[in-house]
Amino acid sequence: MVDVFKALADPSRRQLLDRLNVRNGQNLRELSDGLDMARQSVSKHLAILEAANLVTTVRQGREKLHYLNAAPINEIAERWINRYDQGRVRALSDLKRALEETPMEKPEFVYTTYIRTTPERLWQALTEPSFTRRWWQTTFETEWTAGSPMVWDNNGIIIADPEQIVLESNPFSRLAYTWHTFTPEFNERMGDELVAKLSSERRSRVAFDIEPVGEMVKLTVVHDDFEPGSTAATMVRNGWPVFLSSLKTLLETGEPLASTRPRREAT
Repeated sequence: MVDVFKALADPSRRQLLDRLNVRNGQNLRELSDGLDMARQSVSKHLAILEAANLVTTVRQGREKLHYLNAAPINEIAERWINRYDQGRVRALSDLKRALEETPMEKPEFVYTTYIRTTPERLWQALTEPSFTRRWWQTTFETEWTAGSPMVWDNNGIIIADPEQIVLESNPFSRLAYTWHTFTPEFNERMGDELVAKLSSERRSRVAFDIEPVGEMVKLTVVHDDFEPGSTAATMVRNGWPVFLSSLKTLLETGEPLASTRPRREAT
């Protein structure tokens, strides 16, 4: 967290975050345009923001695209913000909200977090029902090989569709799959109008990249291939930070966030 606060203390770096808040997924040239800074200075500031995990990058061909990363702000807010006077941390809350509500001109979600665990343990948490049920209220029935179908069980709602498949599966390194179908079973939970919107959109995909970094593991989640103006894109952008924070908390403490624990059936 020291790196986060140091990175935020510099007005030039805050300006770069503001630019990404307006339009995410910019390359170095785009971020440098119109600034009273040499491109080399912009590059150095971006490196500091990336080291603090406030910015994460994705390679797209020869380009390196930069994205706001809400993970550090979410962690500060969830772990410490309630211990202090809310008025004193209003600016931090505003930044957290701005990161979460960034307009998606490029409809994709990119999120990077560092977890004190091992690649093997993280892979288990992403694939094994005993883990996924605890932090996500979801389990998967699949062989976890490229091309294999996936049956989702989302808090008791079974979602089966032949287009729900594993795209990539490299244990302890990378996992990718198509997003689930919005079936009629979701109507009761989400409402007919919302399900109708979601069902009219093309299927998206999510990828998890796992990289060991010393005693920690860097997890980068990219959820993309949405249509412009996608309703599903807005939903996953708001949902992923909560569930990924719960995943991190589960692996580091043994318990997920209270808000994502499975519901107990009434008896």
